[in-house]
Formats: sequence, C-alpha cells, structure tokens
Amino acid sequence: MAGRNEERFIMVGANYKSHIPKEKIPSFWKKIKGKPIISVLILAAIVLCCILAEYLSNHDPSGFYLSNLNEPPNSEFYFGTDSLGRDIYSMIWYGGRASIFIGILSMVIITVIGVTYGCISGTANAKVDAVMMRAVEIINSIPSLLLLLLLVSIMGKQDILKISFVIGVTSWFALARIVRSEVRQIRNCEYVLAARCMGANFLQVMHRHLIPNFVSAILFVVISSISTSISMESTLSFLGLGLPVNVISWGSMLSLANRALLSNTWWVIIIPGVFLVITLLVITNIGNYFRKETNRKASNL
Repeated sequence: MAGRNEERFIMVGANYKSHIPKEKIPSFWKKIKGKPIISVLILAAIVLCCILAEYLSNHDPSGFYLSNLNEPPNSEFYFGTDSLGRDIYSMIWYGGRASIFIGILSMVIITVIGVTYGCISGTANAKVDAVMMRAVEIINSIPSLLLLLLLVSIMGKQDILKISFVIGVTSWFALARIVRSEVRQIRNCEYVLAARCMGANFLQVMHRHLIPNFVSAILFVVISSISTSISMESTLSFLGLGLPVNVISWGSMLSLANRALLSNTWWVIIIPGVFLVITLLVITNIGNYFRKETNRKASNL
C-alpha cells in the first residue's frame, strides 16, 4: 500500500505545466472593471464646480477690471484676465454652466425629434417611410454648419435657448435613421401587434413597447450629442455668430481668440480650451462605453 506522501498519479506529456489557480478578483472590482469611472468622476467634478460657481469664483465674472487687462495667471487672478479685464477663473465656472446647459437642452431636442420621427417612419407603410427617409437624406446632405448659419441669421440675436434650439433642430437626422431601423425590426413582434389590437394608440405603443427595446442602441448617439452640441456652440461663438460676449460660455470666451493670438495672451485660449476639450473627451468616452456594451449584448444574442 502506497504511503500517504507518495504521489498517486504522475502527469506526463509534452509542454506539461502545473495548474496554478488565479487569485480571485473582489466582486467590487469586477463590477467596475471596464467602466469609464475616471471619465464619470471628471465630468461629475466639472459639473459640480459649475453648479457651485458662486462659491468658487473670487471675482465678478462679468466685471471689467480695466487696470488688469491681459494679466497672466497670478495669485489674484488664478487663470489670468482677458482683453476686457474679466477674470477667466470665475468665467470658467459660470461659462461651463451655459455650455453644459446648451449641450443638455440640445440633446433633449435632438432626442425628442429624432425618436418621434424615427418611430413614425418605422411604423408607417412603405411609401410614407420612403418619403420621410428621402427627406431626411436630402436635408442631411446639406452641411450642418451651413444649416446652423442659415437659421442663426434668420433668428437674429442669439441667447442660450435660441442657440440650443438651432443646434437641436439641425442635428437629429442620424438619430432618426437609427431609431427607424430599430423600429422596423420590432414593429411586427407579437407584443406590438397585441397592443395595437387592444386599442393602444401610437404614443402608447411608442412609450411602452418601442422605446424600451431600442433605448440601449441609441444611448451612444444621445450621449454623444451633448458633446457635439457644446462644440457646435463653441464653433458658432468663435465665428462671431453664437452667444454674445456678455453671455458667458466657453464658446464666447474662445471668441476672443483672435485678439489673444495678436497680443500673445496664451491663457485666454488655452485654459477655456482645455476645459472644453476635457469635457468633450469624457462625454465621448462615456458614450463609447454604452456603444461597446450594446454591441457586446447584440453579439451574445
């Protein structure tokens, strides 16, 4: 009888390696692994600072300190001053409010128009669907910046609500096509047909059966529309067609970039630009996460 310390089996074979069990990863780290935690934290910090702008600012953001024109960052003006003598540090937080609000409001407009239009087109008959999609393709063939410039010139002097509306009504076409494609796939499912037979109207079917089934597929477009809207507002302001200079936003701050280049005041461009770029990057990263999750779930079906 073999002793207790004697091996009962001997493993043989080419390239044999002993199995070493891997250390178990704690469940908390498994849950957050692969998620854009850093992006969420950065975005939350920026939004929180913008909300608490009154407590963070040390100067009047709309005040003109004429004795401190174009001062570089120092102990009194942390981010320096612009060519009008305004404190950039205080303007960053108040301007972030306007830029983020424009992004969110434009996103809501884009989502409402795009989802409604896409659902109508997806549930309509072939002729109506063809007409609606051809109309979207024709309008979408026009450069979005050209549409923005046309509407801005028609509406006259801009404010936060007007600029959000202009951006929203010119940016929903891609979302409408995605929604239409998703609705066409599920419109003949049993639960949709049953709801129609029971007398549910279009809004009830869209709210209870259509939207819940394609919401994950459009999250990336919806979230990305926030960063797109913020960048559009900045572009219009840089061109002198966005918000007026007295309405503080990151875009209106960058509208003074031409003066800053001539006077070599780099902080007037770099600091608002850094906050704008970081915000756009983290929002895009969060949107990419939802896109990857949607693709992963679709591949597992």
